[in-house]
Amino acid sequence: MSRSCRKRRNSSTFAEGRSKAPFGGANPFNIAESPTMAAMKWLERHFEELICCSCLVVIAVSVFSQVLARYVFEVALHWTEEIAAICMVWAVYTGASLCVRERFHIRILFAVQSMPEKGGRIVIFAADILWAFFSLFMIRVSWEYLGVLWKFTSRSPSLGIDQFYPQSILLIGYALMLARLVQTYVIWYRGGATGLPGMLAEDGLEPGGEGERPL
Repeated sequence: MSRSCRKRRNSSTFAEGRSKAPFGGANPFNIAESPTMAAMKWLERHFEELICCSCLVVIAVSVFSQVLARYVFEVALHWTEEIAAICMVWAVYTGASLCVRERFHIRILFAVQSMPEKGGRIVIFAADILWAFFSLFMIRVSWEYLGVLWKFTSRSPSLGIDQFYPQSILLIGYALMLARLVQTYVIWYRGGATGLPGMLAEDGLEPGGEGERPL
């Protein structure tokens, strides 16, 4: 089976497991979900994609508007560059959280998979613990930085936006990364705590096979 087929199969399995209840748990009472709960679950699953895609759309529209205004109407739009820069930063940090959720950050998987499962777990645990502490550190730094921006107002040159609001993505981004990292381990633990936490099927064995490594 090709990598793309395995990836689609693993993604569908992961989505089905997550759709049962928050953090991948089952619904023991078979209670029908309300529209509000269904919307909350959809938002939990697609929150980062929603922000990233929205930012990319705004960036594309802003850049196209600037090019169109400059070369067709010979008018410079000063706000487009500022909007595109803000959206780019938001897309990067929410994209980093998305990669944490999907475990798409760069890892030397060959070295981890070549180790015994216990050794691989130790390496993954150590890396994720360091990542969690770094996120906590950056959350504290971001909080202090935003406190300064709140106390001493700074506005953007073109639109006059209070810099506190676009810069808040620092705190939001690292908080999302930490939350998604914790969520990965909750899903892994509720799934039986087998294999490596968050290991994609395409990175290891086929779903349902011996030695399965569930998300």
